Amino acid sequence: MISHEKFAPGEKYEKVSEKDVLCYNHSMISFIAKLLKALNANTNPGEIAHGIACGFLLGLMPKSNLLWYIIFIFVLFIKINKPAYLIMLAAGSSIAVLLDPLFDTVGYSVLTINSLYPFYARLIDIPFVFFTKFNNTVVMGSLVCGIILYIPVYVLGRIFVKAWRKYGVPAMRHSKLIKIINQIPIVSKVASAMEDRF
Repeated sequence: MISHEKFAPGEKYEKVSEKDVLCYNHSMISFIAKLLKALNANTNPGEIAHGIACGFLLGLMPKSNLLWYIIFIFVLFIKINKPAYLIMLAAGSSIAVLLDPLFDTVGYSVLTINSLYPFYARLIDIPFVFFTKFNNTVVMGSLVCGIILYIPVYVLGRIFVKAWRKYGVPAMRHSKLIKIINQIPIVSKVASAMEDRF
């Protein structure tokens, strides 16, 4: 019943066109611009912190299972800062591979709790639940670790937002480096979105 399937990248990769790369870069710049605008505006720090925590949780999980898509769509309907959510999702995904051995160990520990065997057996018999791959050690381990880390990441997110607004914004408002960066074409979108703040 327990699956140790690894979610390693496939051997074949699709060729990515220059247009796809430009679209991806444009999207990332848009998300960063919106996040910076939220950090500098009167957006509730809790909304940004929840976006950071939700994105980090989901970023840790493997993507090739129904559970990931259910959580992803569910979170989109919650009132959080979406740019922070999507940026942290990407950040969490980038470190998740390094934590797979930890997730495998945690997931195995959770899935081998004897008292939960009957519950797992009933779950696996429900149609479509199998496609969540909850019985995969990496999926279960990453979910459990993400839930455990949610509150600490949320608290750190709030601290970051408050510190940024108190110290970061005033410092960057008078920074020569920001003026130089604003002249680079690739960040023009970020600059234009924030010109009223810097």
